Amino acid sequence: MRRSRDVPSLVAAAKAGDPRAVARLVSLVENNDEVLPAVAAALAPSTGTAQILGLTGSPGVGKSTTTNELVRAFRQAGRRVGVLAVDPSSPFSGGAILGDRVRMQDHATDPNVYIRSMSSRGHLGGLAAATPQAARVLEGAGCDPVIVETVGVGQAEVEVASLADTTVVLLAPGMGDAIQAAKAGVLEIADIFVVNKADRDGADNTYRDIQGMIGLAERAAGQWRPQVVRAVASRGEGIDDILAAIDKHRAWLADSGELRNRREARAAAEVEAIALGALRERIGTLRNGDALKSLATRVADGEIDPYAAADQLLSSLAE
Repeated sequence: MRRSRDVPSLVAAAKAGDPRAVARLVSLVENNDEVLPAVAAALAPSTGTAQILGLTGSPGVGKSTTTNELVRAFRQAGRRVGVLAVDPSSPFSGGAILGDRVRMQDHATDPNVYIRSMSSRGHLGGLAAATPQAARVLEGAGCDPVIVETVGVGQAEVEVASLADTTVVLLAPGMGDAIQAAKAGVLEIADIFVVNKADRDGADNTYRDIQGMIGLAERAAGQWRPQVVRAVASRGEGIDDILAAIDKHRAWLADSGELRNRREARAAAEVEAIALGALRERIGTLRNGDALKSLATRVADGEIDPYAAADQLLSSLAE
């Protein structure tokens, strides 16, 4: 039997805290369902205010453990929390382990915590293509904050900065993360650095290295200076310091106007992605028709150049 696609009922149930309704809406997003525009329209009045936190870092630095402890702290403050944990997908089967639900069993029975593991499905940048819209679903369902945990593949997770209000980069001593931060562009995207597993040898060196790199970076007057925090997430140590840094950054975002700038940039990126997706679909339909084949033949024969052919193709799409 086909599951319900009654959008108003699904949205109403999600806003009331029904985890099944939230799960169904996120599935519609992941599958790029035809009712997605109606879902977005129904959720729009309830979006635009939630705090979006991005967590990224190399494998093994303790992202899921840190997320678990942050969720615990937010729940103690009475906040409803959403978590989107993006796992890498197999290049062969397209599947993913989606293990974050296993690692966050502490909150499995809490109705005010929604954890969704998502496969990256080959999408680069540390996120899944559906992550921005899935975050809107959780926000529309009353989750604040929404925590987005990236794939964690080493040097490709910078896309999270375009989605999050505050980006937290986790490092660990003995993993060369300070060097990775310098060469991977992570230094530019991090609002907060967390030296996790700070009870290990080398933690002080990692802390000093990151502080030194931050000190070398040029920044205009009034620009945010990334905070560096020590933590041992497995023991719940340093979580209050992370939360204090997040609160400090959020206050700076509001006072400087950067929060509005980031959210408008995020909205622009979403609109562009949706428009490009629609354009690709329309071009895809032309692949099986005569227009694109005719243009391709003319380019191959040297009658016209590829730019002129592209202009003609775009003109035909606008008709």
